[in-house]
Amino acid sequence: MSKVKATDIRKGLTLFHENELWIVHESDRVAKGNWRSYMNVKLKNFKTGKIIDNRFNMDDQFEVPFVEDKPFEFLYRDGDNYVLMNTVNFDQFPVSRDLMPDADNFLKGNEMVQCKLLNGDIVGVDLPNTVELEVTDAPPVVKGATATNQTKEIVVETGYKLRAPPFITIGEKIRIDTRTGEYMSRV
Repeated sequence: MSKVKATDIRKGLTLFHENELWIVHESDRVAKGNWRSYMNVKLKNFKTGKIIDNRFNMDDQFEVPFVEDKPFEFLYRDGDNYVLMNTVNFDQFPVSRDLMPDADNFLKGNEMVQCKLLNGDIVGVDLPNTVELEVTDAPPVVKGATATNQTKEIVVETGYKLRAPPFITIGEKIRIDTRTGEYMSRV
């Protein structure tokens, strides 16, 4: 096991806190004027699913278990779970929606995801950094709209809504950054 400082806590990290295994759901660094900075962290208990809010000093240290990264293929949604497949031996695993909170917005099926395994159990899932999706709904192009900072709301094939440049039309494929949910480029 290795140790990590509170300043290095990021979303998706698995760590031990109060002798239990937790998954980081959110982490924010808070600095108020000349007060001491701290980390505001939302943790989810791996076994019970209980979510707690914690505030840690910047110097606090946590044990991080060895977590193996393996590529899996996202197959489909099944109720409140997602089904992932090990591409080596074709075993399928149901994964809770809590481990893949943004999957509904960006995954349609057959995409590769990085899974974090601890003792054979999936404890975290990283979506691909970018996805390519087709635009299913967009307002019409306005002629003469050349201002560079103009955007319009569009809908992609997964139902996700985002802001994009005014020249994007229905049927085009676009690249989206899954970390921010923002439009990147045409494909």
